[in-house]
This record gives sequence, structure tokens and C-alpha cells, in this order.
Amino acid sequence: MAELEQWVRQRGITEVECMVADLSGIPRGKILPARKFLTSLTDRGLRLPESVFIQTVTGGYPEDDPIDIEDRDMFLVPDPATVRMVPWYDEPTAQVIADCVYRSGANVEAAPRHVLKRVLSLYAERDWHPVVAPELEFFLVKMNDDPDYPLEPPMGRSGRAETGRQAYGIDAVNEFDPLFEDIYDHCEAQGLDVDTLHHESGAAQMEINFNHGDPLALADQVFLFKRTVRQAALTHKVYATFMAKPLEGQPGSSMHIHQSLIEGPGGRNLFADANGEDSDQFRWHIAGLQRHLPEAMLLLAPNVNSYRRLVPDWDAPINMHWGYDNRTVSLRVPFSDAASRRVENRLSGADANPYLAIAASLACGYLGMIEKQEPSRPIKGSAYSRAHALPRHLPDAIERFTRARALQEVLGEDFTRVLTSVKWAEWDAYQHVISSWEREYLLLNV
Repeated sequence: MAELEQWVRQRGITEVECMVADLSGIPRGKILPARKFLTSLTDRGLRLPESVFIQTVTGGYPEDDPIDIEDRDMFLVPDPATVRMVPWYDEPTAQVIADCVYRSGANVEAAPRHVLKRVLSLYAERDWHPVVAPELEFFLVKMNDDPDYPLEPPMGRSGRAETGRQAYGIDAVNEFDPLFEDIYDHCEAQGLDVDTLHHESGAAQMEINFNHGDPLALADQVFLFKRTVRQAALTHKVYATFMAKPLEGQPGSSMHIHQSLIEGPGGRNLFADANGEDSDQFRWHIAGLQRHLPEAMLLLAPNVNSYRRLVPDWDAPINMHWGYDNRTVSLRVPFSDAASRRVENRLSGADANPYLAIAASLACGYLGMIEKQEPSRPIKGSAYSRAHALPRHLPDAIERFTRARALQEVLGEDFTRVLTSVKWAEWDAYQHVISSWEREYLLLNV
């Protein structure tokens, strides 16, 4: 904390945003003068109610009481490793991500960042160190103040909006050069380790990849990156959305997670054996993903809109097959040398909380290595010719998660109860909405 105090003073910070990610990945916290923030580091002055983690994406709360909640104070413990400048403010402002503890010092089990740390601790007990590299897709859309009106691609520098699909189109990205220059500048100012940018297959759909690294650090970066992109887009009078399926007739947006495993800090890749072939740990890890990821879809596809993405022939998986360099499967193994051996989990949507998506993916792989299960044979050809084997809607995902005892033990019982309660509340809220499709086809026909 002394280093954190020195960091704030040296940069002449006037305000500090101390934040946590709620279940939906929404930043919540407090904004306070720098002097008050520095005082709070010693007197535990930063507090939030624990109900922050049972708030739904609509701002409501479950009617049932998932953990017999007293709505006690949580104390925010800023993580000095996460402090960064907020580059889009005129005044020197800092942001820092916090962990949450109770007065007793016990961790708040429902906090998504803690869930990921809990999974990583299981790996650390065996001297295993996961490495991840997220790939995040998003759409740019025209500003829209009417939620009943469909979203549309925005106009670029040419004064025209995209109508076709420009996958990997250089000029299509250049239409929004001023915006992406701001995004890269903001990322550099925050130390967000983004790598390549390219145009995806949807109209005004983009993808930015992150360099591989520590899972917690990468989850922090994705959490901050999503906020950064939205803020930069607003400056340029467009929306950036990470909805899984924002536009009709277009592909959805994913958050692919490349993951591998090394033995000890800087050690060898455990996914390859001494001959450079796939190791036992690699096969067991894939088997765990195949067996348990359908139970964990609530963390990878957390919203009612998420399941519109998981349909055949739209660059998204529909079952749990795996294969080498095959983008139609859920688990793709890129061709690589032994040091880079990894599996790409293609299930997660861009709308997922990065802490929970990475935690779920690593938890399922961990269970596979503990259980020493063997995966199915890798497939060749399109996985879309095989049966749909994933949850098709949110209630199905909730039901599967509630039956996943082994996965719940890894993620935590309190977190499990909170998540399922919140997601049932969100489904109930959605059920109260009458869609335009229903008005179009049922109003005068039934």
C-alpha cells in the first residue's frame, strides 16, 4: 500500500475510482478525492454493501434470499497491481480494482474476482500455472435512444454505413481510424497488453486480441478494456457493444479464451510431452472441458441474448467436439510447437464477465486433470453436422449449473447460490417483456 500511495502522490492524482466487477461485469464502486482515498488505505474507509453482488443486470434484486444476506458492509482492499490512469479525463484521475472482504477478514465469496482467484489457488497447490490469451469481439453501432428500434451499423469516415460483410477488410477498419487510434492510446496509457486488431465477419464488427499471460491480470485487463472501448466510442458519437448478438442477420460476438499450462513460473508447457506430442495433462484438460463446460454455460453465456449467438453456421459452436485447427468446434487446438501447445475455448460470448468466464474455463480443465478422463476423438470436417448439445436458452443453462456438484465445489457454494438466484431473477424480468416478434406475428393471427 505504501507503493500505491507513492504512485498516487507522484502523479498528482486528484480523484480515484475504486471499483469492483459485479456478476455482469459492470464496474461498481466509489469515486473519491485522492486525499480521502489515501486515508482509506489505513482506516478501512472504503465500503460497499454486499448486495452489490446480488444485483441483476436490470438493477433489480432476486425476490428470494440467496445467502441469507444481511446486506453487511464489504471492505474494499485496492490491489496495487491494478492501479492505472484514466486517460479520457482532463483531471489526473486514477482507477484501481479492489478485492472485497468482511470485517472478519474473510473473502466475499460471491465476488467474481475472488472466484477466479479461488480457481487459480487450486492450480497453484499443484505448482501448475495457467496461461490465457483472450480474443474479444465487439460491434460498433449507430447511437440509438429507442430500445424498440433495431440497432444499425454506424457511418464511417466515408459517410456510409457497412451493409455487406468485410471480414479482415483493412479499409473497413480504416473507416473508424480516429476511434481506434484513441482506443490504442488509451490502452497504452493504462498498460493494457492488446495485440492485433482486425475486422470480423459482421458489419462494423471488430476483434482485438490480447497477448498471453497470467489469468487474473488478463481478466483485469479485459474488464478495463470493455469500459475503455465504450468510453472511446462515445467520444466519437457511436456505441460499442459487447452484446453476444446485437444485430439481426449478423454473427454474434465471442470472447475466445486460449489456455495452456506451465509447470512452475517460467517452466515447461505441460500440454506437450518430452517428444513434443500432446501430453496426458493436455488430453485430460480437454476431457474436463468437454464434460463440464456444458454445465458451466451460465458463466460463459450469462444472458438471455447469449443463446442467440450459439446457432449453426454463424462462427459459434453448438456442441462439445474438439479438433485441430477447426473453427467449427468448441475446443480448437491450433497447430503449434510444443512450447505454444494450447486449446482455444470458443464457447464464451463477449458479454460474459471475464473473471467468471476464465474461472469457468480453467475450473473445467482442472476437473478433467483431477478426474483423468479421456476426451473423445478429435473430429474432422464441420461440427455443425453433429447434434446440438449445448443449452439452448438461459433456463436450461441454470438448470444444468444447479446439478453440477463438482463444478460448484470448485467455484464455491455461496457464489453458486448467488449466481443462480440472480439469473432466475433476470429470466423472470425478461418474461415480462413482449417482443416485437410477438406483436408482428401473433397480434392478428392467433
